[in-house]
Amino acid sequence: MKIVEVKPYLKKLTLTKPYTIAYDTITDVELVFLEITLENGIIGIGSASPAEAVIGENSQQTFSNLQSGFIQNLVGRDIRHFLQIIFETKQIFPLLAGTQAAIDIALHDAFCKYLDISVVDFYGQKISSLPTSVTIGIMDVNETLEEARNFEQLGFKILKVKTGLDVDTDIERIIKLREVFKNRLKIRIDANQGYSINDLLKFYQATKNLDVELIEQPVLVGKEDTLDALGEDIRKKIAGDESLKNAKYAIQFANKKTFGIYNIKLMKCGGIIGAKDIASVAQNTGIDLFWGCNDESIVSITAALHVAYSCPNTKYIDLDGSFDLAEDLVKNGFSLYDGYMKINKQPGFGFEKI
Repeated sequence: MKIVEVKPYLKKLTLTKPYTIAYDTITDVELVFLEITLENGIIGIGSASPAEAVIGENSQQTFSNLQSGFIQNLVGRDIRHFLQIIFETKQIFPLLAGTQAAIDIALHDAFCKYLDISVVDFYGQKISSLPTSVTIGIMDVNETLEEARNFEQLGFKILKVKTGLDVDTDIERIIKLREVFKNRLKIRIDANQGYSINDLLKFYQATKNLDVELIEQPVLVGKEDTLDALGEDIRKKIAGDESLKNAKYAIQFANKKTFGIYNIKLMKCGGIIGAKDIASVAQNTGIDLFWGCNDESIVSITAALHVAYSCPNTKYIDLDGSFDLAEDLVKNGFSLYDGYMKINKQPGFGFEKI
């Protein structure tokens, strides 16, 4: 089955409300989409939301790459060779994870629609559903509690609280959350590289009896060695995120037991194939998987959900990246009930273009 058209486009989407993390405040997101049309009319859709601060690529660069001769020369290629095309993509666009992800996701969607099966069935579904965490940005204590109340009323059971600007305020926020909500809500922390090792130890000691589920990327990329001096009780709760860009880093950190948890984002590792490479390293070294996202379309969030549920060592998901978009270009793809995300099992990724 031949590819007859390849069409990229760029779309800026506003968020329903801005939020703050340790190094930025976000009000909107510029997403890149890619449509791959087959000769029987099937359209595979991919999307990218590259984070320049993490991978060194922005959406304008991704869009430009998707207009290149290599992409246009996909016309005439057989969709059954989609894995070879993904391999070639990684050779042509090395270290450009956003570009790789858009192509990888679109090809998976088109190929599995051609087979008339879901992507998760292509790889084999290991997990039926998990509850996602929802994100609370950096804000004061009262605002944090109000956000938590709103999320609890919507049925969510897990909070991921952004921290990293002031460790004392961070500690106060977690103490108050636990006081108010008791054990009704699970709490995860994402410091976005905002802590020194002393900050991390201070935070851990102050909150270790408050049942914090995990601490995501506390230290700067390049400073991971500072974690080596910590006890195993701390490291097993630390999730590598910005540090974990591909399988090479996954092997490096596994050998040193730097992180007890790996956060995989399709936008960091270049799509499903890159994600499966990291997941395989983690599975063979006893590391749990935590699937994350940027602000993203339902397209790539659904893609992440499919690959997450195909991995037996997936333990956590944080796939709320489409919830705060004021608009999107597709709908469905997954269902959400009481915070649990479930795949709809339609061909490809199962979303519908609006």
